[in-house]
Amino acid sequence: MEISIYQFIEGAKKAQGLTVIIDVFRAFSVACYVVENGAKDIIPVGDLQTAYRLKSKHPEYILMGERGGRIQEGFDYGNSPTQVQHLDFKGKTVVHTTSAGTQGIVNAVNAEERITGSFVNIQAIIDYIRKQNPQKVSLVCMGWEGHEHADEDTLCAEYIKNALEGKTNDFSEIVHFLREESKTGRFLDLKGESTAPASDFDLCLSLDRFNFVLKVETEPASNGLLHLRKIPV
Repeated sequence: MEISIYQFIEGAKKAQGLTVIIDVFRAFSVACYVVENGAKDIIPVGDLQTAYRLKSKHPEYILMGERGGRIQEGFDYGNSPTQVQHLDFKGKTVVHTTSAGTQGIVNAVNAEERITGSFVNIQAIIDYIRKQNPQKVSLVCMGWEGHEHADEDTLCAEYIKNALEGKTNDFSEIVHFLREESKTGRFLDLKGESTAPASDFDLCLSLDRFNFVLKVETEPASNGLLHLRKIPV
């Protein structure tokens, strides 16, 4: 198994094989909470215009996401697990667009298979990759806004790579570093607004909270739209 780590949107374009698009803070942590709370479908899109168009055509759809960390006009929710962790999404379709995570999904056009990546379901990701046993694995760290290094995404990629290679990981050290030494620990507090509460830090680092992966699929009947499907592991 050949494992490569890539960075940002440009890295997503280079990804091949089974590709994990990683966005710990906060897109693909949020997505897991939403699916766990009953959402039947998440449609990841790259641009706001597509999100608004889908909402106009399907008023029952829920708009979720951000630009620059902030909820957008007309959206139902931002990109915060704190905001959605106790909400009932049973039977709902969620349209999700973010500055980094969903950009990676739509740009990973050379990947044979795409799943999302975060710490909240990282063991499920590792087990899924082992089960699939692909020749190539691409771990794409989306970073801040899809173009600036984010420690948590790189550490998530290294955690997956270590596990697949039989090496140990120290998650407590990862949490300490992100909280005390990385700018990640200051990100949420610096926002100073309800769309990025400090409690998101712990929710996004709730290790192995979920035992499923979110796989990107295209349905022929959906005019090329992508969908995140829950795959229990």
